[in-house]
This record gives sequence, C-alpha cells and structure tokens, in this order.
Amino acid sequence: MRILIFHGYLLRGTGSNIYTVNLCRAMVKLGHEVHLLCQERSVGQLGLVDAVGTWEAGGLRVRAVREPTRVTVYNPDIGRTLPVYVADAYEGFDAVPLPELEPATLERYVEANVTAVRDVVDRVDPDLALVNHLVMGPAILARALGGRVPYAIKVHGSALEYTVRPNPERFLPYALEGLASAGGVLVGSRHTAESLWEVTADPDLPTRTRLGPPGVDVEAFRPRALAERAAALAALVDRLEERGMAAWGGEGGAAEALRALDPTRERIVGYVGKLIVSKGVDLLLAAWPLVVAEVPEARLCIVGFGTYRDALTAMLEAFRAGNLPALRALAVRGRELEGGPRGQLAHQLAFIDGLTGARRQRYLRAAPDAAARVHFTGRLEHGDLPSLLPSWEAIVVPSTFPEAFGMVAAEGAASGALPLSAAHSGLAEVTAILAEALDEPLRPLLSFERGPDAVEDIARKLVGWLQLDPDQRSRASASLADTARRRFSWETAAQGVIAAALGRLAELPEPGAGAASSGDASG
Repeated sequence: MRILIFHGYLLRGTGSNIYTVNLCRAMVKLGHEVHLLCQERSVGQLGLVDAVGTWEAGGLRVRAVREPTRVTVYNPDIGRTLPVYVADAYEGFDAVPLPELEPATLERYVEANVTAVRDVVDRVDPDLALVNHLVMGPAILARALGGRVPYAIKVHGSALEYTVRPNPERFLPYALEGLASAGGVLVGSRHTAESLWEVTADPDLPTRTRLGPPGVDVEAFRPRALAERAAALAALVDRLEERGMAAWGGEGGAAEALRALDPTRERIVGYVGKLIVSKGVDLLLAAWPLVVAEVPEARLCIVGFGTYRDALTAMLEAFRAGNLPALRALAVRGRELEGGPRGQLAHQLAFIDGLTGARRQRYLRAAPDAAARVHFTGRLEHGDLPSLLPSWEAIVVPSTFPEAFGMVAAEGAASGALPLSAAHSGLAEVTAILAEALDEPLRPLLSFERGPDAVEDIARKLVGWLQLDPDQRSRASASLADTARRRFSWETAAQGVIAAALGRLAELPEPGAGAASSGDASG
C-alpha cells in the first residue's frame, strides 16, 4: 500500500519525531511505500529516505536519492515560522508556541500545508494516511483530503495538554475539524484517551478511539555484556567527535561528557528527555546527592536540551558550594527560569524545607561530590541511544506532567536498565507491563509518586536497585529486557495504524481500564 504520513516537524530529538521515523521503518519492513510530509531537512543522515520532494517555483519537484524508492520525504514551504507546542529552538526556523501566533499567521501555515498535501495526493494517490498530534495536522489533513483518502490520527500528549486543553476557544475547533473525518483515533494509554475525551467533549469519540502506543526497536535496544557496553560507548564517543559534537552540549560537550563514563567501574544512571520543568529532571538532580551518599561510585548522565538547562547548571553550582539557600531560591523561581510564568517547584521545595539537622548536614557533605558526578551531553540523536543505554544500570523518567506513553522507559528496559518512572498517566501503564518481569518485592522499584516525598523516593528506589545483590539485579535486568522484547513491537504499531485508518477498529484494543497491560501492549 501507499501510505501518506503528515508530521510537520523534524525527525530527530523528541517523542513524536522518533515515533514517526520508526513507524516509517516498520511500514517499509511490512512492504509498504511511505510518503512523509515533514520539516526535516537533514534527511541524508537518517539512512531511511530514498527520495526528497520540495516546492520550487510553486511546483512540487521530487529528487531520487537511491532505488528502490520506498520512503519519500516532502518539505512543504512554510517559511521560517514553525508552530510548536513547547517553546524551544530549532535550527533554520523561528519556533513559536501555537497560542502566541497571530490568527493570520496560523492560517497561512495551515493553508501552505494543505496545498502541499494536495500536491502529494495528486502525485501518488495514497491508499490511506496518518497524521500526528491533535492540532494542527488533523485539520490540515481533513481539508486537504476532502474525503478522498481514509486516515487515522495518532494523539501525542503535547498538543493535547500544552495547546488544546489550556486554549479551547481557539484550538478546539481545529481539533474537532480534524477528528470528525478520521477513521480511527489512536492513543498511547488509557490516561491520554480519558484526557482527550474530556477536552473534546465529543460523545461519539470513545467509540473511535483505540489503543496504539509506540514500539521499541528491540534489535537496537538490547542488553550487552560488560566489555561490549564499554566498547559501544567508546565507539559512540568517536562518532560524536567525527560529527563535530565535541562541544555540542556545552560545558565540555557530548563527547567529553560521555568519555567520563566507565560502565566497567561505575554505576551509571541516566535521563533522556527535554530539559524543561514539566519533565521533572530537577527532582532527579535534587535526589542525586542522596544517591551518591549511599553509592559513591554512581554517575548521572543527562541527555537532552531545553530552556531549563541553565537552571539545572545553577543547581549544580549550588551543590558545589554547599549552598542550600541558593538551591531553594532556584526552586522558588521555578518556571520563571525557563521563560514561563513564575511558579514554584513545590515538590523540590518540600524536600529542601524538610532537610534539617543531621540529614541536612549529610546532604550538604555529599552535594559537591554529587555535582562532580553529573554529566550533561546536550542533544543526542535517537540513533545514538542504543550505544549508550545498555551502559546504564537505571534510567529515570521523572515527568510531573501527563505523558501519553513511556517510550524512554520501554527502551531503557529493553536495554537492561531499571526504568524508574513517575506513577501517573501513560508512564504508569508502561510500568504495569514491565512489572510483570520482576518478583513482587522488586516491583516498587519501578515507580515513585509525585508529591512532597518525590525527591527522597527517587533516591531510595535508585539506591535500592544499585545496592541489590549483583546476581539478583542481573536476573531482574535480563527479565526486564525479555519482557520489553515480547510486549513491544514497531511492526505491530504500524499494523495498528493501518487498521485504524481503514476503520477496522474491531482489530484493535480499546483503551479501557487495564487494556494496556493485557495481550500485546503494542496493540
């Protein structure tokens, strides 16, 4: 089949981007032909694209890269303005949060993409289509296709929670326009389904909503023997240096940060994600002195980029100086430090204000050593992670904001790392699946509760895992990887997209209570 996918963003870095790339690969593996509209310009680095379509002098031109042509990427001419859900920087674009766009600017963006989709449809006559996010892609596809091609919508959490929910008057009409003609609507978890139904208030939508979480490339994300972990990590450092990323992440850069890690001697914990307050990375950082006080050989590797990076660096400076008032001041300013409205970090403040007496002194004694054992890589490509994650003994997903699915947790588990996630939304549903891998006494190590005890809970779970009997930890790690391999698959996710677009909803699980943890979790 010829499958059209409208993504509209890049193909690197964040969840929906990675979802799209892996879905394309799975579609090709299943024998389909993919036509993808996005704004990724460096397609040659992906090793996936066979042809590139651009608009020159008002017309669509397609340039073949290699034969056979299985994946064609099209870059609609939208100008420099790229509407986004969370403020961030994107090379070559002026990324502007959707609520900040003037109505006329937003409509120009929509119409430019509508024209591009129509041109691609006229050229390839697709059998079905998929669109990511709740806005603006579904409205674009609905207008462009005009009922000619059946399509499905994959709802990721960002557009729903960051754009439509807080701005229903402006963006709900766009969302409903796109939803109205969709053959099926896919969500990664029961939590996302319930949020979607609440925001849209469409009584018919639950009957068209099905479970369709992303998958994991279990061939790439896999456990490795100790010597192989070190070799893979060293090879990754070499590749980063060849790509000129020695200074990419700042403060020494990605290559230098990773060179400091030695999985043969140290206990490495990691984080992968945006460096923004809602991802909860501040909670992990606040917990780190507690971990190092109990496990001195522990190191923390933070992979990602974002507007809260400077505040996290300031937290490390407060650690180095043993300056708890400075740490508290950062928590008081909170979201202001990433350019948002002033908003205190309540969970971190509760922890800091609860540090008294001997506990306070022990924390401050450990803080300088803890700061020295934190390494920021900056942004890495998703394709770099299979060389890195197997060297980690644990991966933390501390998001305080609802997540549609815990892809990072699933990839970490597939690599043999303990995935410690916040106990809410789609993260909790992934945790429930992975808990099957562990004996009952170890299952609590997979999650922590949001709240005033979050910082200490993160530290307690990490220390509990790192201090586990080595043989017991090795068996548990292998079981986590095996469970992830059995329960997640990109090919199954791709088959679910096809079924949803064609309206074959009976083939897909409903996002009912417990649906994500029964049968094949990948739908």
